[in-house]
Amino acid sequence: LSKITGWIPALLGGAKITILLTLAAVSAGTVFGLFLALGKISKNKIINKISGAYIFFFRGTPLLMQLYFLYFGLPKLFPVLTLRNKFLAAFIAFGLNSAAYMAEYIRAAIQSIDKGQYEASKVLGMNYFQTMALVVIPQSIRRLIPSIGNEFIMVLKDASLVSLIALEDITKITRSIASSSGNELVYLPAMVLYLIITAVFSFAFNK
Repeated sequence: LSKITGWIPALLGGAKITILLTLAAVSAGTVFGLFLALGKISKNKIINKISGAYIFFFRGTPLLMQLYFLYFGLPKLFPVLTLRNKFLAAFIAFGLNSAAYMAEYIRAAIQSIDKGQYEASKVLGMNYFQTMALVVIPQSIRRLIPSIGNEFIMVLKDASLVSLIALEDITKITRSIASSSGNELVYLPAMVLYLIITAVFSFAFNK
């Protein structure tokens, strides 16, 4: 018990990184995903194709490969794009990936709004952007919250991948403790910590 207590401060430090990365990535992914979703349903064929290609690529390739390419591969092609800050590299990779998934959630939420809302907005003299900003998107938010909650939990668990680029999240700290102490029991409090974080945010999204 005393050993587990001694591990807690280090694990909480890793939890801070995990939570910050998840919040930042999902927030950025939601904002970027909104524009991708609007692009996907746009009648402009070029914007539609570009948005669709982006979503297809980031949903169709593993997040780990995207992270590896951004952190290790991209600097080989363009040295000026070398990211020495591990948190920034993880944030960009996770944000770009999350945007692709959020775009599909947002698109589905927007398209679930009754078409009569569009017609009523047109009668009131609203243009496309006013209709989206003032009528459609606000109504979509309530339907979108469960999807954002699911995406948040998925990113929270996928954040363990950043340990592979040596960013000290919960998983990296846990592996370091297990390696230095030779005691794999550290994985138990680490899993409990993940469960607590997941439970807290699940409760918040349900509310």
